[in-house]
Amino acid sequence: MDAPTMHNSLATKPLRKTKVDRLRDISCLPDGKRIIVCAIYESFRVMDLEMGTQVGEVWENKHRGVMKIALSPDGKKVASGSRNGAVKLWSVDTGKVIKTWTGHTDRVISVSWSQDGGRVVSGSDDGTLRVWDVQSGKTILGPINIGKNVREVCYSPDAKMIATALGSRGLKIWDANSGELLKTLQRVFSMCLAWTSDGKTLIAGGSKIDTATWTVVDLCKDFVNANSLSPNDRILAISSYFEKTVQLWDLETNQPIGTPLHHQENVYSATFSVDGKFLLTCCRDGHIYTWDVSAIVKRAGLPSDILDVTP
Repeated sequence: MDAPTMHNSLATKPLRKTKVDRLRDISCLPDGKRIIVCAIYESFRVMDLEMGTQVGEVWENKHRGVMKIALSPDGKKVASGSRNGAVKLWSVDTGKVIKTWTGHTDRVISVSWSQDGGRVVSGSDDGTLRVWDVQSGKTILGPINIGKNVREVCYSPDAKMIATALGSRGLKIWDANSGELLKTLQRVFSMCLAWTSDGKTLIAGGSKIDTATWTVVDLCKDFVNANSLSPNDRILAISSYFEKTVQLWDLETNQPIGTPLHHQENVYSATFSVDGKFLLTCCRDGHIYTWDVSAIVKRAGLPSDILDVTP
C-alpha cells in the first residue's frame, strides 16, 4: 500500500458537511439542538444542528463587519464585535440587536462574557480592552492599553482575571477588577484562549498553562489559530491553520487522540456540542464539518467516560 493510500485509509471522515457561505464562527445553544452561525462581515443565522437547515429568519446586520461572537452563559444573548468598533448585544429569541456599545476606535477582534453574565470584555485593534456592564452599557474598566495585535480576550471562570492573546507578542494576564497587569508570558505564541471550568488551566494556542505556577507545557507548536475545550474539560481540540487540520488531545495525559482531522481549506474556529459528543469546525471552504467525537474516542481505544458531562 503506497503512502497516500495508507493516509486516506487511516483518516477520520466527518459525519457530515453543511454548506454555509462565508462561514466564520459558531456557538452552540444550550438546548443542544441548535447553533448560531456567523458569516464573515455579514449575517447571523440559527441552524438545526442535526439537519443543517436554517431556523427562522437571518438576523439583520445593517452595518455588517462582525468579527467575533460570544454566547452569554444563560444562552439568551449574543455579544458581537464589529469592524466599526462597536460591541452589540443580540437577543437569541428575536434575532434583534438589543444594545450597542461604542468606545473603541478600531475593529473589535474578540469579546468574552463573565460567568455571571454581568460583564463583557472586548479587545480591539485600537490596542485596548474595555469591560462593559451589561445592564447599564457603561465602560466600567478601561480603556486599558494592551498593545497592538490582540487576537483574543477571555475571562477566567471566577471573573477575577482577563487573559489577552497577542500572537507573537505573547500572553498577558490582567486583574479584571483593577486592570493591573498580573503576568506576562512572552514565549507563549497565542492566537486563541480557553480556560478550564475550575480555572486551574489556561489553554493559549497549543500551550497548556498551570495558572498556579504559570508553568507552560507545549502540546503543539504549529500555528494554532483556534481551540476548544469539551464540556467536561477532558478533551482539547486545536486547529493547525496552515496544516488545515484539527487535532484532539487528552488533557489528562497530554497525548493526541486519534489522527488529525483533515479539511479542504484552513479552519477558522472549532466548538464542541453541548453534550461533548460532536465537534463542529468552520472551514474556509464554506462548510461546517461535524465530527463524531464518540467514534474517534472509541477508535483510539479510550474509555467512553472521557466524554461524560454528568457530575
